[in-house]
Amino acid sequence: MAGLLYLPRIYVYHTKAKIGSELDSTLQVMELKLLRFIMNPAIISTFIFGLINAHIYGFVALDTWFHVKMFAVLILVIFHGLLARWRKDFANGKNVHSEKFYRIVNEIPAICMIVAVIMVIVKPFD
Repeated sequence: MAGLLYLPRIYVYHTKAKIGSELDSTLQVMELKLLRFIMNPAIISTFIFGLINAHIYGFVALDTWFHVKMFAVLILVIFHGLLARWRKDFANGKNVHSEKFYRIVNEIPAICMIVAVIMVIVKPFD
């Protein structure tokens, strides 16, 4: 989760760096390492432990709160993929998004996290 919150912030700084500069190179390394060594293993382990948890405690797929939570998780998975694609755009010098864009999308994981936690704790549609 930390990577989903931090990587867009790095992109905000990266939009200010000139292509080919030392800062550009440093940020590219940071982005790649964050994705490859923290975010990708985290998303894989999240899926594995989620399936184990579902197997142990049983699926509650008929409950509406579960569907809302899973929709928030789906948005986070899609967001993860978009972050990886945007990293490649920066690496190829083809970023088309502004600093403001990355500041706005930086709020997506926080909103999804809040929705998912509220659904699990409160279960408002039971």
